[in-house]
Amino acid sequence: MPLAVFVLGLSVFALGTSEFMITGLLPGMAADLGVSIPDTGLLISAFAVGMVVGAPLLAIGTLRLPRRRTLLAMLAVFVVAHVVGALAEGYALLFATRVVAALACAGFWAVAAATTIALVPAGRRGRAMAVLVGGLTVANIAGVPAGTFLGQHAGWRTAFWAVAVVTLLAAAGVAALVPDTTGGTGGVRGELRMYRRGRVWLALGVVALCQAMVFAAFSYFAPLLTETDGLPEEWVPGVLALFGVGALLGITVGGRLADRRPFATLYGSIGLALAALSVLASTTDTVVAVAAVLAFGVAGFGANPALNVRAYQVSGDAPTLTGASTTAAFNVGNTVGPWLGGVAIDAGLGFPSVAWTGMALGAATLVALTAAAVVQRNDDREPIAV
Repeated sequence: MPLAVFVLGLSVFALGTSEFMITGLLPGMAADLGVSIPDTGLLISAFAVGMVVGAPLLAIGTLRLPRRRTLLAMLAVFVVAHVVGALAEGYALLFATRVVAALACAGFWAVAAATTIALVPAGRRGRAMAVLVGGLTVANIAGVPAGTFLGQHAGWRTAFWAVAVVTLLAAAGVAALVPDTTGGTGGVRGELRMYRRGRVWLALGVVALCQAMVFAAFSYFAPLLTETDGLPEEWVPGVLALFGVGALLGITVGGRLADRRPFATLYGSIGLALAALSVLASTTDTVVAVAAVLAFGVAGFGANPALNVRAYQVSGDAPTLTGASTTAAFNVGNTVGPWLGGVAIDAGLGFPSVAWTGMALGAATLVALTAAAVVQRNDDREPIAV
């Protein structure tokens, strides 16, 4: 595996830490800025929306630019956004910096994914994407807890400064080790033609649904485990870290299987996720619930490399816009899943309802995946890989 891929994974670690660490910093930020916790929570939504909108727009806007320079420019904007955010005295300016940071993050993701695909043979794309996305997984295991701890003990602004420093280190690695590859050969019009293919929309739909399945449940694990399964509140961080360990294991195994058997990998991962969710929906036993969380981490992130591989398989010569579109699809799932889980709770169905919501989304994912498999099977030019 080229060292450049690991450098890009380090960059994703910095970006992912910033994206998710605010969850643990909400009370301190709200008190410091003089706004409510729900208003502070909108900083998370602003980042997600910026990712969804920014990925395709920036991918098109930077398509003709050398990729390494584009990556460095995105990281530079990300650093500046965090420096300004750390110095911000008011909520409005901080909100603006989160949007800018999200746009830079989205642009980086899109170009980094295309660069990663360009650096490895077609038969190793799954493993390479597992390394790239693994940066986000490690961010959830180590970066987010570390950022939360730092913010709680030294102030949330210190956490922002720390992200800026790590991003600078990642930028130095990109400058030194990532080759300056160019975009696809088809230009903007050539890349946009991928949207004419129904298989592309099916692949992106599977991405969004699968991610929504994961985050509909994961976002509410803390109250589900404590209120329903009797887990002591002080154990919640450890269980969430265990989920992260499962995610790292899943993405590692999934990366090795995705290139050869993408459909089988997806069916297996989603099936295991549904089994874990059914346990979480029905059990009140703490040990059983914790085991299900671990299995759910393995399953939810085990699908990730195959989701990316399938998108690149069906998109043709549109690597940059494919990376952008999958980034947007993942973030649609990140946004819709927690919203649907919240709707279920607000309807008075209890915390186990988030697991049932995840199961419904998982069933929808299987329907979409099966439709994609049928379409590919009927395409004589690209036999199905199972």
